[in-house]
Amino acid sequence: MAKKDLFRVVTRAADGSLKIRDFHSAEMIFKTHSQVGVDDSSTDLDLRGMPVFRGLIGPIPEGKHIARYESPEVFEMMTKEWAAVRPRRRRRRSVAEETESTVSSDAISAN
Repeated sequence: MAKKDLFRVVTRAADGSLKIRDFHSAEMIFKTHSQVGVDDSSTDLDLRGMPVFRGLIGPIPEGKHIARYESPEVFEMMTKEWAAVRPRRRRRRSVAEETESTVSSDAISAN
């Protein structure tokens, strides 16, 4: 088994909120979900060999010691939120501004 200490299952509750359940072993998840295989292609080497469950997407690394599994609805919602976040745009100085600042600093040093 991999080196993850905690298994987190994230689903959606009846009211639409997120329902997060933590398990200390995968055997507890076997009571509610059936295993359909093992992860053998994850780039996170700690996840390789971890169980893959029917009806859950994962394992997904969440921190150093947590393997996360999500329902398809939660996965879709989280992916859409992640994709919608736009990085802050940096303001680049134009060539004219750079020339002005260089000229003004040269003028100051000449005096």
